[in-house]
This record gives sequence, C-alpha cells and structure tokens, in this order.
Amino acid sequence: MTGIDRPDTPHLDVPRTDAVPPTDGRCRVEVDESSAVVRLTGVLDPAAAETIRDALLARLCDRPGPVVADVTGLRVDEPPGRGVFAQIRREVADWPAADLLLCDPAVSGPGRADTALAGVPAWPTLDGALAALAATPLAAVLTVELTPTVEAARQARELVATGCRRWGMPTLTEPAQIAVTEMVNNVVAHARTLMSVRLAPQDSTLQLAVRDHSAHRPAFAGLSPPTRAGGRGLLLIDTVARRWGTSMVPDGKVVWCVLHPDDEADALG
Repeated sequence: MTGIDRPDTPHLDVPRTDAVPPTDGRCRVEVDESSAVVRLTGVLDPAAAETIRDALLARLCDRPGPVVADVTGLRVDEPPGRGVFAQIRREVADWPAADLLLCDPAVSGPGRADTALAGVPAWPTLDGALAALAATPLAAVLTVELTPTVEAARQARELVATGCRRWGMPTLTEPAQIAVTEMVNNVVAHARTLMSVRLAPQDSTLQLAVRDHSAHRPAFAGLSPPTRAGGRGLLLIDTVARRWGTSMVPDGKVVWCVLHPDDEADALG
C-alpha cells in the first residue's frame, strides 16, 4: 500500500516501549513505538556504541522522519564512544526524510550542539526536543512495501512517478525510475527478501532508498545486454544520481541515492 506518511509526535503519557537488551550489561535502549523517541540509559562506552548505532538505524529504517534520542539517563565515560550520534546523523543524511536529534540536559540552550555528544542538534528537555520536531516543516514522504517479484520494479516506478508529479519534479521522473528499477531488481535477483521503497523531496533534490533484509552488499557485476529490462547493474545508478551508497543496518541494508535537477539540465545541455 502506498501513501503519504507524515510522522507525528504524540503525547507520551503512557509510552509503549520495546527494550533492546544490552550486549554488555551497561547500556539499555528503549524504543517508544508511539512516538519518535528512543531512550538510552546506562553507560556509553565503545562497546555500547555499536548497540546504540544498530538500534537507532533500525528505528530510522522503520519510521520515516527524524528520531529523538533521549540521553538523559546516559553517562559518557570514554571519549571514543562520543561520536556515535554524529556518525549516525551523517549516515542517514541522504536517506529520505531521516534525521537524528538529541534530548540532552547538558546543553546550555535549545538546538545547541555543544555537549560531549557534539555534532547533533540537542535540546535540554524532551518536551523541547519534541516541540522542535513538531515545528519543523516536513516534506511529504511516499513509501511502499514490496515482495521480491517481477512486478516489484513496475510498482516502484509508479511510486516515483507519483512523487515527482506531486512535488513538481518532472525532470527527475525518468532518472529516478531508472535508479529505483536497478535497486529493486537487485533485491529481486539477489536479496530475495521483502523490501521497502521510500522517497522524499529535500529542497530541490529527490532522495530515494530501498531497504531489504539481506546483509549482502550490492556489487557491480558488469553490464547486461541493452535489450534486457533492468539488471544493468549499479553503473546506471551512478550515472543518474549525484550521490549513492549502501548503509548496513541490523537486519539488512539500505541502498540510497540523491538526484538533482541540475544534473539533468546539464545532461540535456
């Protein structure tokens, strides 16, 4: 099923949480399924950093929109673990409708990033972080869940056409359809798992991602015959996209790309 998905930030009177057991006995992750909040408690050290990274990336995969990491109950003991939040934010910078914010009582003012966890916008209270999230204009997001069948690429192209038409990006329709065809066909041919296709506008660019449940990174294996529909490799994505890459997540991967209308204008010129 396709549709516009604008994440909300419901009130947290009775949070429903799924706790991720700590791998080292020192850090705990609780995901609030009713909101954008992920609560982190315990000690952030290098061992816990990987647990936190996996949990936040998994949440960002599952829920379009920014995520707020509440680090009120998290103690940072060792400098090597401090950069995990900035690393995550850089990792998802080109994903459709994804970002990471912090609730950190150590900040001196709203939106500041002057804590030990620098590099991520932070607010001293959870209410402040959620208010900032609610006040941030969000672009529409289109998503679709697909099975690994021959029809999947066609459905993904239809979603791209709908998005480009709705967001006034006609010049990006064809290149985005080329990119999504290769992404989806790669899942059908190699990963053979369920997949999620997500796209969203960001300023004048189009961000596109396909998430599957295989740990195998996509690899360019040579060009297919020109008469074959799809399957012509990642070279086509590299040709039509300004940037693209693969993010490994706990239960698979996200293949993403960013398309810019100026690139199409240059190609036509």
